[in-house]
Amino acid sequence: MSEPVYATGKRKTSIARVWLEPGEGKFVVNEKALKEYFGRETCEMVIMQPFDLTGTRNQFNVKADVRGGGIAGQSEAVRHGISKALLQFNSEFKDALKKAGLLTRDSRIKERKKYGLRGARRRPQYSKR
Repeated sequence: MSEPVYATGKRKTSIARVWLEPGEGKFVVNEKALKEYFGRETCEMVIMQPFDLTGTRNQFNVKADVRGGGIAGQSEAVRHGISKALLQFNSEFKDALKKAGLLTRDSRIKERKKYGLRGARRRPQYSKR
């Protein structure tokens, strides 16, 4: 059996370290099963997107370690990591993954609060008198 391929996926404040190796489709996220860790069907669908696009569902075992953020951000970070790892296995997947936008890191993060304002941009109410 070949050595696992490693890739890092990111989304918002979530960072996912992903190891991919040929196998029968076992998923382990933070030492838990995929369904047990995420619990949402939408998150599972998001994570499986790269496999569905490349036609490699149930051909790889995935071990992921995810830190930071919420469930949605974490699932998209795992998806990003899987996409990058699949690319290392087979460079022919690049066109399909790139077209679907799975190789691009979604860099949208929360804007910081500025002093004198109530939020990132929300100003205090103006009073004429």
